[in-house]
Amino acid sequence: MDFDAVADELYGLRPEHFTTARDAHAAAARKAGDRALAEKIGKLRRPSLSAWASNILVRRQADQVEPLLRLGEGLRQAHLDLDGAQLRELIRQQRILITALSRQAGRLAAQAGRPITPDAQREVESTLHAVLADPEAARQWAAGRLVKPLDAAVGFPAVAQDAVPRAPAVAEAPPPAARRRSAAEETRRARLAKARTEAEHTEADLRAAEEEATAATHDVENAKQRADRLEQRVSSLAEELQRAEEEHRQAVAGERQARERARFADRRVTECRRRARAAASRLQRLTPDSD
Repeated sequence: MDFDAVADELYGLRPEHFTTARDAHAAAARKAGDRALAEKIGKLRRPSLSAWASNILVRRQADQVEPLLRLGEGLRQAHLDLDGAQLRELIRQQRILITALSRQAGRLAAQAGRPITPDAQREVESTLHAVLADPEAARQWAAGRLVKPLDAAVGFPAVAQDAVPRAPAVAEAPPPAARRRSAAEETRRARLAKARTEAEHTEADLRAAEEEATAATHDVENAKQRADRLEQRVSSLAEELQRAEEEHRQAVAGERQARERARFADRRVTECRRRARAAASRLQRLTPDSD
């Protein structure tokens, strides 16, 4: 039994099936005498719904893993280089790709028999944003064994420490004019970085608001459909109740008539018995005694 093969199998299962399968593999490893493997398998944790959806996206859409990783590298480098034109184009690609992949994850989850909630859908998007911003997050996601969603970075670092241009070493300090130009350039870079960060935050807020509006519209539509179904059900039950009440009235009337017939029949039986006894008595009086 191989640990990686077991882990790959487990994290491809629906979350509700994970624990039972994990415990079965751990028990099999213990039975085979490999206690270390059994303990290692037993430590694997059940994935959240959104983590599972992210995992099946990696597993079933493997051709989309590399494009997202390359986009993340490009975004991080563009932030370091302060390349505005490239950054705008990459952000546009980011929005398109993340929207497409998150929706695809939702479709794959539904096809696997476990549709995800709107909150889980947002966590999938958060994970994909984290993949773009953080190489370590990208590595974890690409492995297809996430246990919980990854936190998206608040924003890409505007300028990494290693990306700050270093002036060549000289014996003398640069002239004042050069220092002023350098300070102005640093100020411009700082303002540009701040503007980019604010633009990213605004875009993220807009995306969240749009997603919330979409989810709310979806909820309204679902509620309306349910209300329509219940209204039809109420109408059907009202008609059924009306029919039942009419049948009940008819049954009560029938019972009343049956009771009247029964009483009439009882009176006839009583009268017939009286007449029969009277006839028998007359017959007995008229019949001569036998010798």
